[in-house]
Amino acid sequence: MEFARYRSLDATAMAELVAGGEVKPAELLAAARDRAAAVNPKLNAIIRPMDDLADARLDDELTGPFAGVPFLLKDLGQDYAGVPTSAGCRALKDHIPTEHETVVERWLDAGLVIFGKTNTPEFGSKGITEPELWGPARNPWNLAHTPGGSSGGSAAAVAAGIVPVAGANDGGGSIRIPAACCGLFGLKAGRGVVPHGPAEGDGNGMSTHGVVSRSVRDTAAMLDVLAGADPYAPYLPATLPPGGYLAEVGREPGRLRIGVRATSALNPAPSPEAAAALDDAAALLRELGHDVEPVEQVVDEKALATDFLTAWYVKTAQLVAQARADGGDGFETDTLIIAELGRTTDALALELARSRWHGYTRALVDFHRRYDLLLTPTLAREPLKVAEVTTSALETAAGMTLVRLRAGKLLRRLGVIEKAVLANLSWVPFTQLANLTGRPAMSVPLYWTTNGLPLGVQFVAPLGGEGTLLRVAAQLETARPWFDRVPDLV
Repeated sequence: MEFARYRSLDATAMAELVAGGEVKPAELLAAARDRAAAVNPKLNAIIRPMDDLADARLDDELTGPFAGVPFLLKDLGQDYAGVPTSAGCRALKDHIPTEHETVVERWLDAGLVIFGKTNTPEFGSKGITEPELWGPARNPWNLAHTPGGSSGGSAAAVAAGIVPVAGANDGGGSIRIPAACCGLFGLKAGRGVVPHGPAEGDGNGMSTHGVVSRSVRDTAAMLDVLAGADPYAPYLPATLPPGGYLAEVGREPGRLRIGVRATSALNPAPSPEAAAALDDAAALLRELGHDVEPVEQVVDEKALATDFLTAWYVKTAQLVAQARADGGDGFETDTLIIAELGRTTDALALELARSRWHGYTRALVDFHRRYDLLLTPTLAREPLKVAEVTTSALETAAGMTLVRLRAGKLLRRLGVIEKAVLANLSWVPFTQLANLTGRPAMSVPLYWTTNGLPLGVQFVAPLGGEGTLLRVAAQLETARPWFDRVPDLV
């Protein structure tokens, strides 16, 4: 199959051709591999091929809604039994899980042909994908820029046309950020809709699995594949639409009241391009008949960022300790500094931070009593350049000295936490709210900068609002199609 035809198909269309006998799964896999061979050396999106498993899969009788469609897993939290999951970490490079992650089982049951794993930052801890283990992933729209993170490898692969859709997950924006950087659609489902397990939990309810895609219907159909109860899951989803999520695509959303938040306390002055992306989206929504008006901050944004990072510091400390207990070693400097901050966070400080999450949820519930959706930029500026955010040699040396001295409390007194909040979140200050509150959110690719880089906008819905998001996304996709925009990547 020629690439031009392959690229013109989303996953739903590919599956229809396979089901109708017009295309064989082997043809699609060959096209995906050919494209990967052509562009992955430039992108570094796929870091672990799974060719033997994919070839064996072609010998199976594939069934399901995506039978025969090529697919990639994220190398974080999406375990495939017998294939190493590194989480972007040297200490885990050879860690081999013994069972499939629940979502991987569901993807296999859907008939997908998995042929590789994608690049991710160490433990998924950054909005960029530049792990020391695998090297940086790059944005197909401009190789000097990041594809975002932590699902950056998946987003780069989809935007470059290697696959139409790929596995992703989101604990603080890791679906929406790379979708915004790469001109893709990215939906983070609400808490409990997609189960975790069996080996891993859900990260204090902040994280969820999903995909990045080029079409709204692919994401909706994938959500139908992934959503639903599981015996190991801590939550039972109670708001699944009776007709499924795919049936929401194409339905009229009705006239919605949408509140727009253009700035953040973490970044009071987003770039002119981010502001233009938001203004453009608001104008389009008004043309479509929605009521759109500016709103003040919904929650205390600086407090939320600090509480988010406090929980993440402790989680990182746990991940490092667990990897060491399993015999692994070799961590990035930033990870060790974060882990030391987490190790010296006392239980009361962590519990106080987590207790404030409910206040953010209540504030967002009150907001959604007045507005159907919250609209913000997804990013506060265009995608960063690769290596733009790095820890200097002096900071590294000082930080590692304090780590060796186990001086996490001194790191706090030196203002490391406040600095980290601004350094890590000032360009992506809008996404963490949906994770802490467990609400569904999406990034929609409506805008490209004057430099030709994508810059998405984010919508946050109330609990159970995935259907509303999909209806609005499909309406925007029809009004401002993005599927046929192709990066200039030979």
